[in-house]
Amino acid sequence: MNLAPIADLAVAALAGLAVGVEREWSGHTRGPDARFAGVRTFFLLGGLGGIAGKFLAGGDTGVAVALISGAAALVVAAYVLAVRRPDSTPDGTTETAALVVLALGVLAGLGNSALVSGITALVVFALAEKSRVQRWLTRVDEQEMRAALLFAVLALVVLPLLPDGQYGPYNSIRPRELWIVVLLFSGLNFAGYVARQVVGTERGYGVTGLLGGLVSSTAVTLHFSRKSKTEPQFGQSLGLGVVAACTVLVPRVIIVSTLLEPAVGARVILFLAPPFVVGAGFVAFVLWRARRQSDDLSVSGEHEASPSDVGQNPLGLRQAIQMALAFQVVLLALAWVQSTIGTPGVLMTAAVLGLTDVDALTLSMSRLGADADLQRLAAMAIAVGVLSNTLLKLTLTLVLGSRAFQGRASLGLLALALASGVGLALGAWLVGR
Repeated sequence: MNLAPIADLAVAALAGLAVGVEREWSGHTRGPDARFAGVRTFFLLGGLGGIAGKFLAGGDTGVAVALISGAAALVVAAYVLAVRRPDSTPDGTTETAALVVLALGVLAGLGNSALVSGITALVVFALAEKSRVQRWLTRVDEQEMRAALLFAVLALVVLPLLPDGQYGPYNSIRPRELWIVVLLFSGLNFAGYVARQVVGTERGYGVTGLLGGLVSSTAVTLHFSRKSKTEPQFGQSLGLGVVAACTVLVPRVIIVSTLLEPAVGARVILFLAPPFVVGAGFVAFVLWRARRQSDDLSVSGEHEASPSDVGQNPLGLRQAIQMALAFQVVLLALAWVQSTIGTPGVLMTAAVLGLTDVDALTLSMSRLGADADLQRLAAMAIAVGVLSNTLLKLTLTLVLGSRAFQGRASLGLLALALASGVGLALGAWLVGR
């Protein structure tokens, strides 16, 4: 017996039930402004949508359209009667939710149960968190809203229009990937802006660095180094963000290599454990000292003046485009070096590839480690690439950063580089035993 149709109809009805429970719980079905639908009505609407979806899947379009149109007409009529009542407050949330439930029922009837379950959870969350969302909106100023809308246009409109191919010398110009870099820098700007508003400047850039390190620690280093020149008062905080980003790179590499080839991942841990311990300890110590100083100021009645972000562009789009173009120039130069000079040997290749893309290095070396005889070499090559990447970022901080920024970022990256060297020696000894 095929139970899939029954399961689809059950998902459709349960989607309606979930929304109906929220409407009952929030009090929209009681009182003088009570709406037309409660738990039972929403449950039936979901089930009706599921049945219509089954008719539609079976080719009975006329029956499906009749069921959907009848249910939609009922919802519209209920809304018209509600707004015509004396002293009623126009509010179409419940009726709109009913139409959404009907559509979800049809989707479930067509066999999209997993999608329906996810959308239902979002709908119920949006309905239940109305007051919190409204409070959050009161805190969003015009500058932040415009930045969020602009970022949405850049990501959802501009990005899909760009070609996905490879062009120019050495196929190193990739318009869509370059625009993704722009989005990354802009997103880091916005994340840093929000984080500073929530947790303060010192910890805000640390949080931004951690988030950015999950995507590209090199991009974070390049961006924060340049930013430290335009905003020198944030130099130490930006430096903390760089060290945090470079620290989170280590577990990211370990996780990816383990997922691709567990034997290689187990060996990579031996090579990369020292830099992770040093980086995590550095970040924890800086945050602990900053918190202690903040507590001392509070006890003494003094408060550090926190710089205001008013008047700043949360996206920093112009800076983001400049960073992306600089990134493209570096990629072109490295492509030329690889083409003319070459990279003989696995470890030499790892050192060069680590300058450009640690993720590509991890992927290629994990594949190399599929051969049991090459697993030690693959793990060592990944560690060499991480060390090479750390030295590149150390160079960026020394060349592009402000003095206050260098005092923290360069010191932290130097400690990471030394720990990576220790990890290479220790890992080579342990793995070779």
